[in-house]
Amino acid sequence: MSAVTIRYGDDEIEVDPSTPFVIGSGGDLVVDDNPHLHRRLLCVTLEQDTWWVANIGQAIPVSIATEGGEFQALLGPGGRLPIVFPRMRAMFTAGPVTYELSILCPTATMAPADPAAAVGAGDPEDPTHGPISLTESQRLLVLALAEAALRAPTAGLASVPTSAVAAERLGWPLTTFNRKLDAVCEKLDRAGVDGLRGGPGQAAAMRKARLVEYALLARLVTADDLALLGDDELHTSDETGRIA
Repeated sequence: MSAVTIRYGDDEIEVDPSTPFVIGSGGDLVVDDNPHLHRRLLCVTLEQDTWWVANIGQAIPVSIATEGGEFQALLGPGGRLPIVFPRMRAMFTAGPVTYELSILCPTATMAPADPAAAVGAGDPEDPTHGPISLTESQRLLVLALAEAALRAPTAGLASVPTSAVAAERLGWPLTTFNRKLDAVCEKLDRAGVDGLRGGPGQAAAMRKARLVEYALLARLVTADDLALLGDDELHTSDETGRIA
């Protein structure tokens, strides 16, 4: 049975198949000392020749996706998924910080499907939904929120800016930013993306973090798009790798 490797920042840890591997602010992989992060958030185990990743936290959802974003799932507390793709990415947000790590299983046999090859994708005569597209202003909004993660993709963690900071980055009034944020979240919610619906208990910061997670994992925006924001970089890395 092939080993699973967890990659976080510059660290790579091979999981011992004989014992559960715990990820969080405590456990086998200490992601951060963030007080908002569970000590035990994710657990990787081998059961009956199948590797699994489980969310063992109490409140933080975890986004799991293939490298190209062809497959994506939101893993809530208590949920788990088999590790069936050779490379999977996991993203989660605790307080103001979003984290990303990779789960590598070289002998996993499934390959993600090419969404462009799906029957009916992009066909105006077929009601099947094709890839989600963003308008120019929606892409700028997502870029302003995801800029830190896109500029340091290997750091493993990045801060999602407040709406006021992101609006200033774009030169928009805050009311305009909030209206456009509502619009892009509504578009993605209609397309079936979880975690973007507003309402009681849905904090604005968590909604923005979920938007960033989905956009990065589904490759709605990439580092190549950063040129649309101009040359000014508002985020710099300190010696810990945190994006400030």
